Amino acid sequence: MPSDALSVWKKRLHDGLRSLDERDQRRSLAEIRGVNFCSNDYLGLAEDRVLRERVVEAVRSAERVGGTGSRLLSGQTEAWSELEEIFARFAGTESALFFTSGYAANVGLFSALVGQDDVIFSDALNHASLIDGMRLSGARKVIYPHLNLNALEDALRQEAGAPWRKLIVTESVFSMDGDIAPLAEIAELAEKYNAALILDEAHATAVHGPSGRGLGCAAGLTQRVLAIVHTCGKALASAGAFVCGPSVLKEHLVNRARSFIFSTALPPYMAAQIGAAMKLAEEMDGEREGLLARARGLRDSLRAEEFATGETSSQIVPVVLGSNEAALDAAEHLRREGFAVRGIRPPTVPLGCSRLRLSLTARIPEAELARLVESLAAWRSHQTTYAAVRHA
Repeated sequence: MPSDALSVWKKRLHDGLRSLDERDQRRSLAEIRGVNFCSNDYLGLAEDRVLRERVVEAVRSAERVGGTGSRLLSGQTEAWSELEEIFARFAGTESALFFTSGYAANVGLFSALVGQDDVIFSDALNHASLIDGMRLSGARKVIYPHLNLNALEDALRQEAGAPWRKLIVTESVFSMDGDIAPLAEIAELAEKYNAALILDEAHATAVHGPSGRGLGCAAGLTQRVLAIVHTCGKALASAGAFVCGPSVLKEHLVNRARSFIFSTALPPYMAAQIGAAMKLAEEMDGEREGLLARARGLRDSLRAEEFATGETSSQIVPVVLGSNEAALDAAEHLRREGFAVRGIRPPTVPLGCSRLRLSLTARIPEAELARLVESLAAWRSHQTTYAAVRHA
């Protein structure tokens, strides 16, 4: 008699999806259409003609267009070693090691670096890749309220003098709130309480700091931290991520980071793409200044309309609407108006904090920002009118 195990598994999967439907949390894949406020291509390099030409030339001249194996087997080429040296100079660190994604970088870094005898102090809003890396490491976690340095110091003080190693981890620009961590103050706490510091610069790379080198560089911290993670799939319009830090850290990760050891290398031409994107991005101070100025303008306009945008001070501008239903309805309204906007819901953000995440890029004209604010105000007016009629 055939086993009914498959039927049981399928039923449980269907039940799980129905549960997500009931909570307005079910997600689906859809191609972006309209003025794109979902993109992390902050400098617009993904559509840049010069970068496209350099990628085409890199593919044309490549000896192969496949990685062929992990870098510890057949995937290593001089192109990757050269790029890592270049990126280390860009980041202001002794070394850099390339991972195939930002997620792989964070999971590999933490699972290889710390263990059950260590303690990690983590901001409550750190990215899922950081959280998963910490979980895999087995280290004890202390979660401090978002950007609450008093709580962080209290937690550090309780561990003062303990024999285990201590590590603080924070994003520099937080991906859902768009606010910026006070890195200099966090570094001072780390040194005061004998803890190491790891920075995730994913949403700062090529956008913030001198020549786009990140907020850690801007704060003069590159030689004072254990590791800095820079991603290439956002403002650098490429793929992968670098873990930057002391040379001994790189050697340790080559030997211990499972997400590096057991991942097939990206094709060598991707190294050329990342290198070309870096050269272009370093010269884009005008685009960086313009992007952040437009973000400030959008933030001010939304606040003038009494929309909640949190403490954002970057190119990421959240519009916090509260309920899943409101976030989905507002996003659908904006899509009808020609904007590509997604509602962000739990578990990506905390319960009651569903929102629109407006991710600005250098290619969005100011006129479209003004039109978006008008469209959002019109949506809210319609919601208010509908609610008043329904309760009359």
